[in-house]
Amino acid sequence: MSDGPAASYDVVELRVHGVSGAGADQVLDRPNVAQVAGDRSGGFFRPRPGYPDTRGSAGVVLEAYRWSDLPSGTAIRTLSLVFLLPFMLCNVAIWMRPRGLGRSELVLKALCRVLALSLTALYVLSIVGVALDLVAWRCLASPQCLSERTWLSWLGDRPAGLRLAVLSIVPIAAIGLVWRLGARPGRNFDAFRAPRATTTVHQLSAVGQWDAAPLVGRLRSIHVAVAFGTLDAALLTARARAGAAPATVVLAVATGAVLVTCVVLVCAHPAIDQTEVGRRVDRVARWLRFTASGLTVLVLVVVAAHPAPWPAAVGLPGHGEMVTYLLVFQTLLLAGLGALVLWVRVRRSGWRRRGRHGGGPLRALGAPIIAAAATGLAVAFSAELVYRAADFLDRNEPTADRVALSPPLMYKWAIFGFFLAVLTMLLAAALVTVLTRRGRLRAAAATVARDFPDAPPEAAARLRQVTRTIARARFTERLEPLAAVYACLIALGMATSVLGLLDLHPGEFVQRYLGVPADMVNFGIGMGSYAVAGVVLVLVMGGIFAYRTAEFRRYIGVLWDLGTFWPRAAHPFAPPCYAERAVPELGRRITYLAESGVGVLLAGHSHGSVLLAATVLQLPAHVSDRVALLTYGSPLRRLYTRLFPEYVNPDVLREVGDRVGWRWVNLWRDTDQIGSWIFSPHRLGEPPAAPGPAGTVDRRLRDPWDVVPPPSDSVPPPILGHWPAESDDRFAEAVRELAERLRRQAYR
Repeated sequence: MSDGPAASYDVVELRVHGVSGAGADQVLDRPNVAQVAGDRSGGFFRPRPGYPDTRGSAGVVLEAYRWSDLPSGTAIRTLSLVFLLPFMLCNVAIWMRPRGLGRSELVLKALCRVLALSLTALYVLSIVGVALDLVAWRCLASPQCLSERTWLSWLGDRPAGLRLAVLSIVPIAAIGLVWRLGARPGRNFDAFRAPRATTTVHQLSAVGQWDAAPLVGRLRSIHVAVAFGTLDAALLTARARAGAAPATVVLAVATGAVLVTCVVLVCAHPAIDQTEVGRRVDRVARWLRFTASGLTVLVLVVVAAHPAPWPAAVGLPGHGEMVTYLLVFQTLLLAGLGALVLWVRVRRSGWRRRGRHGGGPLRALGAPIIAAAATGLAVAFSAELVYRAADFLDRNEPTADRVALSPPLMYKWAIFGFFLAVLTMLLAAALVTVLTRRGRLRAAAATVARDFPDAPPEAAARLRQVTRTIARARFTERLEPLAAVYACLIALGMATSVLGLLDLHPGEFVQRYLGVPADMVNFGIGMGSYAVAGVVLVLVMGGIFAYRTAEFRRYIGVLWDLGTFWPRAAHPFAPPCYAERAVPELGRRITYLAESGVGVLLAGHSHGSVLLAATVLQLPAHVSDRVALLTYGSPLRRLYTRLFPEYVNPDVLREVGDRVGWRWVNLWRDTDQIGSWIFSPHRLGEPPAAPGPAGTVDRRLRDPWDVVPPPSDSVPPPILGHWPAESDDRFAEAVRELAERLRRQAYR
């Protein structure tokens, strides 16, 4: 589709929406729009020519970039985000490192990538726990479990080795599934590969420039090798409990060598990160994947054909120990990650003294906190899968088979730990809410009093509503300590799985040492199981409604879009990074418009402002001279400087301002729980807190505009909060101001 000669236009206002997933007609606030570039997944739209009111404020040409279908454009892709959520969070953690790591950055990368490997191993062990432990080993050996289950009874009288070999197809299929999902490079992204990066990957400008395909391919091969190696280790451990035959020993040594090589390889920096060279590393990674796959075939043959009797055990021999040791290993990785970033932060700025970039040591803990959240979710999902499978197989009958089919103790401890962590966090959140409520309401009331000093008495109810809205929006700053508490509790809950090795039941242990009745503990385990199931259900329903309902996606879409904005650098099975297409696509379009002789006013709402900031940092100088920036509801300072201080920080934000010649206006509201000011929270008429041109960027919008109904209406103006501002008169004023500045720049 053609959009006509751009050179005839003076200024093009290019709007980029946020996580709301609004249609192009909503972004442009025009009913009739046509696509002028891009495809069905992401493209550029303008009002249809021939219709009235096709231009915006100050006569600018309106254009919108719609990218919402890139991270979650289809139901399958959206639901895949739900099931790949632990992998996605683990991948985000590697990008949340604090500033000034120096050589410690290599250690942090290694810890994050080894943790990612452990999540893949945990995924396989959970499938092994269902298919091989509960079904092949326990259920198929129990006549009562096989009763009325013809789909299983055909294997009931087979040798244990054959049962294990046949049902190993289930974890193999599960490995193939994530392999397939991880191999989706985003086929519609291929045409948007950026040229060689001109900046280092330690800056926001690297997002969209960095070609992650080589690294993702290597990591994918390594993770597939670890997945097959984990399956092989589970089968060989069970086989070795009855006596180590020469074939078993040889295969065990080969499997161990593959797993150790995988761990070493993901720690091999910077060789594994190289994008243009590193064919030797590619060959090694593919060789590991091929070797692990071949070893799996040999292991299945040995397991199925070995004549030696299998050991007598309630569960698959060695499976419970493998899960426990893996959880302990993950706990140690999380502790090491937390200690590393905390030590670096304390070394740079001290415990009490605020450093140059603000914040105390707590702000540095984004990586371990998100890594702990990812690991906790993975453990909870795995435990719930095994727990529900056992519940299904034993039919809830009070027999000896019910005991034999109960899930391993470490899974019960994991669910109990998850339940306590969630319960404690909720109690802590309630306590923080109560303790901070008075201060937040006091500050909010002062803001409202300054905004509406002459409000009539009949507006008292509306004033209270606005005050409560501002107070709730201020709670965002209280989430950091709550997240840290949750991460610590999750790590402690994972560590308790060691008690399962000692054959200690949660109820009996707690009753003996803490005096809490065992029935209450068992009730907590059951509630924890239902809580995990509820989390899964909420995520699934959220994925469905986020795809179908734009209103719902405004809230749940923050998680998806924030997580998939960052390239896959730790876990290859995380969802693809949409910024690999969106940022280069925006850059090409802006360059085309600027080189056609027009000014480009970039207007980004919410996460759209993050995309535009990354794009501006990549524009050549002759293009950025024709660009202005308008952001509103922007999370750049409030969220991104806290979560990603290495990539979004005051220096980076000032560089964005320098690139556009400080033709930048940021609109923000006190009622917004996501967006905020960027450089200075001053009000109109007050001196800015930031010196120089940075102090002219932020413009506070009073929200709502008034607390009494206007003469033409019967209700007062709405409280907008994080909603877009395109229909606001103050937005139009900012557009006119920036458009005029672009015109003056062009005539110099």
